[in-house]
Amino acid sequence: MKRLRARLTGLKQLWRCIGLQNRIFWRTPIAAFFTLVFPILMLVLFTAIFGNDDFDSVYGRVTSSQFYTPGLAVYAAASSTYTGIGITLASRRELGILKRVRGTPLPGWAYLGGVVISAVWIAAVGVTAMVLLGVAAYGVNIEAAKIPAMIVTFAVGTASFAALGLALSSLARSVSMAVPAANATLLPLAFISDIFVPFGSDIPLWLDVLGDIFPLKHFGRAFSEAMSPFSEAPAFEWHRLAILLAWLVVGALVAARKFSWEPPVLAGRTGRRQRRSIRAASPAVAD
Repeated sequence: MKRLRARLTGLKQLWRCIGLQNRIFWRTPIAAFFTLVFPILMLVLFTAIFGNDDFDSVYGRVTSSQFYTPGLAVYAAASSTYTGIGITLASRRELGILKRVRGTPLPGWAYLGGVVISAVWIAAVGVTAMVLLGVAAYGVNIEAAKIPAMIVTFAVGTASFAALGLALSSLARSVSMAVPAANATLLPLAFISDIFVPFGSDIPLWLDVLGDIFPLKHFGRAFSEAMSPFSEAPAFEWHRLAILLAWLVVGALVAARKFSWEPPVLAGRTGRRQRRSIRAASPAVAD
C-alpha cells in the first residue's frame, strides 16, 4: 500500500512538473516562435517562392507542399526536443537551478520527466499544426491507413531526439556551449537530410552517406513515407525506426553517464555577473 501511494505521489509530481514546464515555454515568446511558428513560416515561404508544382524527389513526383510539410514537421519536433531540452537543462544547470531542485523532496526523475514530456507535447503541437496547415491550405495527402505509421514514427523520433537532447545537456557544461552545439548539429543535418533541400539523387555520395549516419534523415524519411501518396499502407519504415531506436540508446547511455545536477565552476564569473552572461547567451531560456 505504501509503494502504491508513493507511486501515485510520484505521478502527481510528474504531472505538475509537466504543467510547469509547459507554462514556462508559453511564457517565453521567442522560444515558442522558433519552435512552432518558424517552421510554419518556412513552409509558407518555400511554397510561395518555389510554387506548388510537381517535381521529382526521393519519394516520387510530388508537389512542393507534399515534400516540405512532413520534413518541416520533423524539424519542428527535433527542434523542440533536441535543441529545447539540451539548451534548457544546460542553462538551468549553469544558473544553479538544477542543484536547487536536487536539494528538494521532488524526485529527480519527475523533474527531468516533466522537461522531456513537455518538450514532446510541444513537438506534437508543432507537428499537428504543420500537418493540418499542409492538408487544409495546400492539399497535402494523408491516408487514414497510414496514420498509425505517422504516430509511431513521431513517438520513436521524438523519444530519440529527446534522449539526444539530454545527452547534449550532459556534454555541454554551459549554455554558451549548448547553443552553438545544438545549432551546429541540427541545422547542417537538415540541409543534407531532405528537410530543407530536395536533393534526391543529385546529392554528393559523401553527403548522402553522412546523412544516413545521423537520425534526422531517418526521422524525416520515415515520416514522409507515411504521408507519401506512393507508399503502400501501413507504410512503416522499420529499418529507419530501428536506427532511431539505436540513437535513442546512445543518447540515453551518454546522459546516464554524464548528466550532472551541479553547476560548472567558471573562473572569474560568479553570482549576478554569471547569471547575466547566461541570459545574454540564451534569452529564450526561462528560469
